[in-house]
Amino acid sequence: MSAPLGTVLVTGGAGYIGSHACKALARAGYQPVTFDNLSTGWRDAVQFGPFEQGDLSDRARLDEVFARWKPQAVMHFAALSLVGDSMRDPGRYWRGNILSAVTLVEAAVAAGCLDFVFSSTCATYGDQDGVILTEETAQHPINAYGKSKLAIEQMLADFAASHGLRPVIFRYFNVAGADPEAQVGEFHQPETHLVPLMLDAVAGKRPALTVFGTDYPTRDGTCVRDYVHVMDLVDAHVLGLKRLLGGGAPAVYCLGTGSGFSVREVIDQSRLVTNREVPVTYGPRRAGDAVTLVCGSDKAARELGWAPARSTMEHMIADAWRWHQTGHYDR
Repeated sequence: MSAPLGTVLVTGGAGYIGSHACKALARAGYQPVTFDNLSTGWRDAVQFGPFEQGDLSDRARLDEVFARWKPQAVMHFAALSLVGDSMRDPGRYWRGNILSAVTLVEAAVAAGCLDFVFSSTCATYGDQDGVILTEETAQHPINAYGKSKLAIEQMLADFAASHGLRPVIFRYFNVAGADPEAQVGEFHQPETHLVPLMLDAVAGKRPALTVFGTDYPTRDGTCVRDYVHVMDLVDAHVLGLKRLLGGGAPAVYCLGTGSGFSVREVIDQSRLVTNREVPVTYGPRRAGDAVTLVCGSDKAARELGWAPARSTMEHMIADAWRWHQTGHYDR
């Protein structure tokens, strides 16, 4: 039985952002149906609606799921997303991200499911250091991950022109935090994100956090990045869905705070939130790391009424720390 507001197929719904999106959808009155192959997601993260295991490369499986649930929209999170890995093995990203997205979109169009919310990335902009990125900023991705996401954006535009697909696209940088009720949270294997790596070090689950580079021309010598609370992020996706279902036009939105936090500021805030020291080691700069990367959200505020209300570093770390203390899906 579907929820009163209808069913949404959520690809990657067993992953970090996707599982939080499912919670936000369920809370808003929709029925999220998770489609995930569990290659990087966790079965225990699927708590807010039905689960369909499958791979996006399997058109027959997708057709079966569309026929069974008859979703009115798709929310597409599933992707390979490690920048370094994409540079070592670009073919994996072109196959895993682009071909899968083509198969998904063709299945959605065949099923008459034309409202499509896509989780893209600010990596499509490439290395544009020190400026606030907007929807109009030229896109020049510098790695296979960013290029694959840009290719999907372009593919969605083609299907919009040819088949009436209605995409809303979100671009953003770093996501942090967790569900404030600690039902779902951030857990990757291997872990590559700053906040969970830092909290693992605080909890003694790894020896130390490594800070790469302390001589950048920033306020404290470390890189600055924009962070958005995962719950703010998924709220934007639900607002984008509502825009489409309400007859609004397809659109592209950047999601950020427009300012960002340095690595040292993140560490300092962790000490205040957890009341524990962060074990830190220092290493050289990593090749390709930009000094400052931030994006704005004026258009999302204006058209969707979105604001990153939870996206203070204190709030993000506090929610992530609460999740860390509950244990994880699978150790």
